[in-house]
Amino acid sequence: MPLLFIQRALMIAAVVSGLSACSLRSSPPSFTASGFVADQGVMRVWRIDDGQQRPLVLMSVYSPYSGPGTISTLYEYQNGVLYQIKRTDADGDRDSIQLRFTVNGTVSFMQRQLATQRQKLSNDDIALYQYQARRILEVSDALNVGRVRLLQGHWQQGEVKLCNGEVVKPGFDKQAENWIARRTTNNHQPVSLAWLDGPEGRELLLVANDDFCRWEPTKDTL
Repeated sequence: MPLLFIQRALMIAAVVSGLSACSLRSSPPSFTASGFVADQGVMRVWRIDDGQQRPLVLMSVYSPYSGPGTISTLYEYQNGVLYQIKRTDADGDRDSIQLRFTVNGTVSFMQRQLATQRQKLSNDDIALYQYQARRILEVSDALNVGRVRLLQGHWQQGEVKLCNGEVVKPGFDKQAENWIARRTTNNHQPVSLAWLDGPEGRELLLVANDDFCRWEPTKDTL
């Protein structure tokens, strides 16, 4: 996971929190999806909360704008406290990491699985993953308060068929439309889009040949 994402995420959290103070009076739904621009790519976040707005499960997917480097991380919580981290490189060397913690944050299990061997994680590695977990949760909190929502689906000549089957017309700005046009020209493969909707407007995050709906989590599958 790019380290610069942490700095940018904190800036986004501060901005969103400032813009969304009026939204504090109502609670977000228990299952949410949001995202933001990260270092040379985008971060998409899905989350399930309990009845007290404490996280149960949070899944983040970092996707670079070009080349390999997709990283999926699953954070699991017990009573709002981080219990487990599972991090997987979806391409490249298939590096995967698993960490479990006690209620006081002590590591109870750790493993790094490479293509040909297993490794232990250093104390610095563990501290970094814990730090990233705190920051991604803070940004997710801020985006949820700001009612910033992630939408994904298949591009169909000016419309998008969302992963839930609904067909919408996003109404992107000219720059976003040009981006989509460049990707679809002379491209015979279906194109998927990911974008954000919120009180401050709409932002196209990603255009790709990957079928986002094939793996997009739902409340029942996360």
